Amino acid sequence: EAMVQPLRMVINSGYGIMQLDNRSASVVDVDYEGNWRGLRRNLAHPVTAIEDEGWKNFFLKEVVPFSTNTTEARYWPNYTQHLIGGGMSYRLMAEWYRWHGYGRPRLWALGSITAYHVLNEVVELESQEGWTTDPVADLYLFDPLSCLLFSSDRVARFFAETLNMEDWSFQPAIAPKDWTIQNNGQNFAFKYPLPGSERWSLFYHFGTHGEFGLSRRSDSGLSWSAGAGLKAKDLLELDDDTRGVDLALVGGVWVDREGSLLASVILAATKRYRARLNLYPGVLRLGSLSPSFFLVMDHEERILVGLGLSSLPVGLAAPLN
Repeated sequence: EAMVQPLRMVINSGYGIMQLDNRSASVVDVDYEGNWRGLRRNLAHPVTAIEDEGWKNFFLKEVVPFSTNTTEARYWPNYTQHLIGGGMSYRLMAEWYRWHGYGRPRLWALGSITAYHVLNEVVELESQEGWTTDPVADLYLFDPLSCLLFSSDRVARFFAETLNMEDWSFQPAIAPKDWTIQNNGQNFAFKYPLPGSERWSLFYHFGTHGEFGLSRRSDSGLSWSAGAGLKAKDLLELDDDTRGVDLALVGGVWVDREGSLLASVILAATKRYRARLNLYPGVLRLGSLSPSFFLVMDHEERILVGLGLSSLPVGLAAPLN
């Protein structure tokens, strides 16, 4: 919770696609101007973009949650990351702005959410020349619906109190050597108490991945959670206008206190992030400071470490070997 702030959310989410193995992690490699032109073109002509793919394909792949084919189920991140995750982020930002004394906190939150959604689409587009319905579905349908949905106190209360939803995002850092962004990504967690148990809960952790498992709470308020599942490994270009994802196995262990994440260890069958260790503020002490720390290892056992402060949106990262 100490890591929550608008700019960190924009960076974690806006550059989320850079976690994938076949995408450059360098923030200077993105053709922001070219991608922005491509995004504007699709947003200015949404009907043309949909007609190019076909209305049936648009609804079956982007909107209707039926297909189990990973190259066609583009609706999955639309519902999990954009609708639910985006809605939770909007509500979280509104509460952050309210806590910090901003007038009209929901308007400020809407501005922050819009910034991260637009940056996300610009970074993902990768100068795509053809028509694409991805930003049309995201920015014109799921993103506005997410803010509308979580504007309801009843909906927000359900996710907060029944599903115990939390933002468990990674701790982004910049590696000055090559201007890559490391250890970024927006994540969320659900805990649904098992009937008849005061300690055990069903657990689901998700972002560009999804891990199902169990969580056990102690009398001290400390909880241990473990789960396994699949994560996006590579972005696949299926044809000129269509993309899919290649999936890999992933599993991890998370430790939190009353919902506030303290530490996590995640292993995945990917190249860039074979292993991730994250320690959040409150675990380490350096005098009066309590920095965040992470260590990541790739498939060639190259190790990168990073440090950050909760007051800063990004930390610094450097290779260890």
